[in-house]
Amino acid sequence: MTQSGVSQHIKKLENQLDSQLLIREGKSFSLTAAGFQLHQKGLELLRASDELEALIKQDKAYVGRVKIASPGSVGLKLYSHLLNLQQHHPELVIDFRFAPNKAIQQELVDRTLDVALITELTNNSSLLSEKIAEEPLVLVTSNEVRSVNWQTLIELGFISHPDAEHHSRQLLSMNFTAFEHVEQFRCKGFSNQISLILDPVSRGFGFTVLPLFAVKAYSHQNAIKIHPLKTSVSENLYLCVNRHSILSNRTQFIKSVVTDYLQ
Repeated sequence: MTQSGVSQHIKKLENQLDSQLLIREGKSFSLTAAGFQLHQKGLELLRASDELEALIKQDKAYVGRVKIASPGSVGLKLYSHLLNLQQHHPELVIDFRFAPNKAIQQELVDRTLDVALITELTNNSSLLSEKIAEEPLVLVTSNEVRSVNWQTLIELGFISHPDAEHHSRQLLSMNFTAFEHVEQFRCKGFSNQISLILDPVSRGFGFTVLPLFAVKAYSHQNAIKIHPLKTSVSENLYLCVNRHSILSNRTQFIKSVVTDYLQ
C-alpha cells in the first residue's frame, strides 16, 4: 500500500473507534494507549486466524509438532516418556523446552508454546492452569551419611542451585526449628544444570534439597541417599495453556498423556 493509503485506513479506524491511535511527529509516530491496545488485540486475532487455518487444514492427533515446556525436575521424568510416544507415532514431533516458571508463563502468553507444566500457580488472566499432580521435595546426601539432624546439615554444608532457596525454605522450615534461611549453611558448591546438581552431593561435598523426579533421574542412585523427614512437603504441578489459543487435537492428546502419566 502507498503511504497515503495507509494514512486513510488509519483515519477510518480512528473515526470508527472514535479514538486517536497515533501521535504524529513529523514523519515519525508513536502509538497512543488506544493504538497500543488495538495493535495487541490485532496480533491476537491474526494468531488465532493462523491457528484456526492450521487446525482446519491438518488436525490429526498423531501428526505435527507440539511445543511443550516444564521446569527441569518434572522434565527429566516426562521427556523420555514423550519420546517413547513419538516412537509409536513417527509423524508426531515433540518440541520440549526446559525452563523456569516465569519464562514458561511468558512463552505461553506469547503463544510460542502449546502447553506447559509449571510449579507455581499463575495469576495471569491469559492463562488457564489445572493442578494435575504433586512432586515431593526431598533432602539428599551422599550414601555415606546414614541419618541427618540439624548439626549434621551444618557440618555437611549445602550444594546450591537456582531453586535452592525456595525448595529449602519449603522443606527445612517444616522439619527443623532452627532453620531460618539457606545462608545458615556453608555453600559447598553450585550448579544450574538439573542433571549435575547431585554430582557434588554424591561425592560427599554437601547436602541439597530437590524435587523427587530430579533425584530419581540421577544416574548414580547407589551414591546418594534420600532422607525421610517427619513432615513431607510437595510442590503442585499445574498443566497450563493460553486461554485464547485454539488447541489442536495433537495438543489435546499430549495434554491427556501428560496428565495420565503424572497422576
